[in-house]
Amino acid sequence: MLLIPYTLLQIVIVPIISAPIIALIGRKIGKKAGWIAAAVLAYTTILLLNVGIELWDGAASIIEEYKWSTEIFNLQFGFLADNLSFPVALAMNLVCITLVIYSIEYIDHKIHTIYGGESKSLNAFYYLMFMFFATGFSGISFSTNLIEVYLFLDLLLIPLYFLIDRFGYRYRHRIAIMCFIWGFIGGILFLIGSVLAYSQTGSFLISDLRSLIGKPLALWATTFLLLGMLVKLAVFGFHVWLPWVHAETPTCIAGILASIVGIENYLMARILHQNLLGVFKVFSTPLMIWALITMVYGALLTLAQDDIKRLCACSTISQTAYSILGLSSCTPYGVSGGIFYFISHSIGKTVIFSAAGIIVYRTGIRNMKEMGGLAKKMPITAALWILGSMILSAFPPLSSFQAEWIMFTGIFQQGILKLSNLIIAAIGIFATFLTVVYTFWPAMRIFFGPTPKHLDSATDAPYSMAIPLLILAFVSFILGVHPELIMHFLSSIT
Repeated sequence: MLLIPYTLLQIVIVPIISAPIIALIGRKIGKKAGWIAAAVLAYTTILLLNVGIELWDGAASIIEEYKWSTEIFNLQFGFLADNLSFPVALAMNLVCITLVIYSIEYIDHKIHTIYGGESKSLNAFYYLMFMFFATGFSGISFSTNLIEVYLFLDLLLIPLYFLIDRFGYRYRHRIAIMCFIWGFIGGILFLIGSVLAYSQTGSFLISDLRSLIGKPLALWATTFLLLGMLVKLAVFGFHVWLPWVHAETPTCIAGILASIVGIENYLMARILHQNLLGVFKVFSTPLMIWALITMVYGALLTLAQDDIKRLCACSTISQTAYSILGLSSCTPYGVSGGIFYFISHSIGKTVIFSAAGIIVYRTGIRNMKEMGGLAKKMPITAALWILGSMILSAFPPLSSFQAEWIMFTGIFQQGILKLSNLIIAAIGIFATFLTVVYTFWPAMRIFFGPTPKHLDSATDAPYSMAIPLLILAFVSFILGVHPELIMHFLSSIT
């Protein structure tokens, strides 16, 4: 199949180019502009599937280099689609198209709640900002040099700041600033590592990082690159921002935020594992221990929550650490399973967090102590929560089960060579059972038992919010039943 010229460039820039057009139309048609945004993302999804067919048929990679890009500081811009970047970009695009449709009713309701009436201009502003996410995700996935990665990472901070500030929940102005500051700190650390790498190699190209190994500043460059990723991953010690930001962000972008956090796992695989493995191995065992602490701490923190949105937020701390555990094992199965798990987590977290948003949308309540018996009133929402719980808890035949199986196979392979890592792997298996507790125990509290009188009028989710989430859950089912659809790509990334 012949690719359309500049396919990767189109995937990256079409959303952001279309954003002001969507905003202008949105000022006339209000929330219906969301359907135009969905159509744009459907187009980029088709382009991505076209790229996937090329790679499936045997193409090693698809590279686009742009002659108009500057070569000052040897800064050559281009995009690369291969067996690692393609599945990540496709998954992120699917999350975006799901949530932009979910937003059509949700964000209009938020506008009424916060500003006391309908506002087409605020709807227009929302979709203007939302399209930045699609460009940022694709740009990060396909970037060929470190400066590109840094710019696209920072691009994601722009819509996050404005959407939290305009449409968030409690303390939304302070939370928006908090999100921006922590994201900026992570980006600066990443940029310092990039400059240190450039000082040793004379290039910002990711593929040239291999020549950094053995250079005097190789360890320092790797350390700063890794620290920048870990700050954005909200590992234990750097986690303090995530429960606040994730809980108070508008729920229509909560799945986006989980993917922004998780995409650092992709960068860890792309930059550190593929190109700096000789240096990255130094961090292997400490990073596995750090990931394990984060998994357990995040799970216990989640169990302590009564606020439904904060519960989902805290669980992200624990869940993203699973992928870190796999990646830091530095084994082929561990790395490919870690990326597979990141993709599965993005799907599962989008489903369960969005289900939480539907509950708040329909009831106006966040405290689970005030809930109960909602399965009778909201059966579709209950099904979505349970599906999300099953995905996150790695129930077969859903995708996370296959991802964890592959990932822990790689972790135990490393453990055979080192007893301490075998113990870490065993504790990691135990930590996965905590996920079952902190996702299904809230389900019992929210959806079963007697229904409080103040919830008698609760109604189920609008179809425009529920159907995209059910389709996304079905994608997880397909990947669980046919993991070769993704492992065909990921098994060759190491």
